Amino acid sequence: MEATKTDDIQLRHVEKDVLIPKLMREKAKERCAEKVEAFNHCCKESGFTMVFKCREQNAALKECLTIYTNPDFYEECKKEYIQEKLEFERTGIPAKNRKQKLPTSM
Repeated sequence: MEATKTDDIQLRHVEKDVLIPKLMREKAKERCAEKVEAFNHCCKESGFTMVFKCREQNAALKECLTIYTNPDFYEECKKEYIQEKLEFERTGIPAKNRKQKLPTSM
């Protein structure tokens, strides 16, 4: 039943072309965190010479991120986006607030 619900959702242009690709980039960075960290560390250590010294780390990062720029990953992120959207419409609570832990002392 829920699969039909997500398939029937009409997305706005901004959702299809901006918000879902943004989610894809965020998820790709999470999945390539080791490569992101290596590249960032190299850049911090190298200063102005990073363009030359960090080529290997940059290439590895680009290769990892490229894995997550395909139609299947787009569809995966689209389904996740739609589920979050439906949950927001149901509860009125944004995803970022739902993921926060409630304080233990009130």
